Amino acid sequence: MTESPLWQPSAERVASTQLRQFTECVAARRGLRFGNYTELHRWSVEDSDGFWTELAHFADIRGDGSLAPAVLHPEKMPGARFFPNLRINFAEHLLHCRDEREALVFVNERGTRRCLSYRQLASEVARIAQGLRDAGVGPGDVVAGFMPNLPETVIAMLATASLGGIWSSCSPDFGIAGVLDRFGQIAPKVLFTADGYFYAGKTMDSLGPMADVLRQLPSVQCVVVVPYVAPGVPADRLAPLRNAVSFDQFGRAGAALSFTRLAFDHPLYVLYSSGTTGVPKCIVHGAGGTLLQHVKEHLLHADLRRGDRLFYFTTCGWMMWNWLVSGLASGATLVLYDGSPFHPDPGVLWRMAEQERVTIFGTSARYLASLEKAGFKPRESCALPALRTLLSTGSPLAPESYDFVYRDIKSDLHLASISGGTDIVGCFIVGVPGQPVYRGEMQAAALGMQVAVFDDAGHAVPDGEKGELVCTRAFPSMPLGFWGDTGGSRYRAAYFERFPGIWHHGDYLSRTARGGYLIHGRSDAVLNPGGVRIGTAEIYRQVETLPEVLDSVCIGQDWQGDVRVVLFVRLREGIACDEALQRRIRDAIRARTTPRHVPAKIIAVPDIPRTLSGKIVELAVRNIVHGQPVKNVDALANPAALEHFRNRRELAD
Repeated sequence: MTESPLWQPSAERVASTQLRQFTECVAARRGLRFGNYTELHRWSVEDSDGFWTELAHFADIRGDGSLAPAVLHPEKMPGARFFPNLRINFAEHLLHCRDEREALVFVNERGTRRCLSYRQLASEVARIAQGLRDAGVGPGDVVAGFMPNLPETVIAMLATASLGGIWSSCSPDFGIAGVLDRFGQIAPKVLFTADGYFYAGKTMDSLGPMADVLRQLPSVQCVVVVPYVAPGVPADRLAPLRNAVSFDQFGRAGAALSFTRLAFDHPLYVLYSSGTTGVPKCIVHGAGGTLLQHVKEHLLHADLRRGDRLFYFTTCGWMMWNWLVSGLASGATLVLYDGSPFHPDPGVLWRMAEQERVTIFGTSARYLASLEKAGFKPRESCALPALRTLLSTGSPLAPESYDFVYRDIKSDLHLASISGGTDIVGCFIVGVPGQPVYRGEMQAAALGMQVAVFDDAGHAVPDGEKGELVCTRAFPSMPLGFWGDTGGSRYRAAYFERFPGIWHHGDYLSRTARGGYLIHGRSDAVLNPGGVRIGTAEIYRQVETLPEVLDSVCIGQDWQGDVRVVLFVRLREGIACDEALQRRIRDAIRARTTPRHVPAKIIAVPDIPRTLSGKIVELAVRNIVHGQPVKNVDALANPAALEHFRNRRELAD
């Protein structure tokens, strides 16, 4: 590989990163020398106990007991334990600052702006924690949020965590069935909801759906209502809700803030799988593992520090919300946004980034592709001198999106395409702020994560060859298990059945000679025409280069004893999927991939189904095409789109 990098950090910037500071601390404390990131990474996985101990010191992880040992049985998955002799509290680490610096800045699509200082945030957490304590919430009890991305959501989570409770949230765009599929499994004791939310210029009601949910959720003993869309909630609207109280009246002002320190692996969060092929898995994450993973990614891989202003476009139903909130542990200001990223126009998030002096801007690959398709160029209308890092996740970032970022957003920034998932509430593949960025390439495996690429037989493949993403050594943010999975059989089957004793993540990828990575799609959606495995992301990258195509989904259709590639496209208004356009699509795919990638059928549809976090659902589309059920359409943002794929006459020949 000889191509030039799209971005090369200056020597001054490299020297000032916290990754460099960490490396120097380790070298001084342990008498080691690291010539580059590769050597540091090798040490981090070969000496698990040493690495996680040093990270705990660097990130000022504190509690009762001892940091030794950092890891028991790191080679054992599942079964490894991290910091078994340490008792901590997650919220305590996020609220260690108590000054007047801004902790939370909230902005929505209507132009509303609110701020809370670290002192105010701690005071509000203390008040709500007292309310939860009075409601009988203690260690191990579940508190749920049916909430927009509001400061009150962060406050409720921190209050829950301060008591040793377990927090779980859904965004309010989940349907009633989707909420019950999630909260119905975990039986929350207290539930927080807003009265509604705003999206794309519309005001949406949350209290009506919540009343329906509560009729089938008998575990909830108290409902706390945040007056968001209106200054107050009328009594008649609270009446159908069980023991409802306004957020402003919950708890006791002036209550003292305290923290219950519990085992390092005490449960903190319940997150959910997408659930489009069945009832969502309730994934339980521990307080210590979540904290350690997040501060590692924030400090060392995003170079987040005190005084930074961190933004990630997310809802409370996506794990990136949990990742964002952990930025408080670094003393950063979190910028929370609620609403559509394209209302009233495509520039709304960039004007906010300019006004709020955002230093780290996080979003999805899908958003960046849509922004380019919309023709919006942030650098032409927004001044972004503070912005130094742009993070992208949710799906592989196409090479053309790298070009767009450096050409039309900002030429001097660290673009980090990162990859992990809800399963680990963090990342396997990350940015490295002191290393160059190459077009279309994720930079490196995260420190402490022994990522490998396996073939179907469980053997590591050479650089450049495609295979399964695995992790061959334990890491602290592995789930504690699945809620209700007595004995852990479902948990072991999900991650350790394919390759016994090794984490199998389900991504199809390859490693470059530089140590970077290319993700080619989900391995369960890999196409297999003629026995040749093809990642769907390889096709999407080429299709997205055509201006006529706004979105697409690709599946393998069982056909005449084999599999054929079928591509569905959503086109710009007024564009026909005629023979000329189909020929251009096929030519683009053939020229940059292989003839095997070229779809046998190209079919226009009005909409492409995606999950609420924006991910394409190839398996759901494949099931519809083959006449099989999709078991949980409430996991989709636009479930009606599935009907566009049912009984298509074009698929019969």
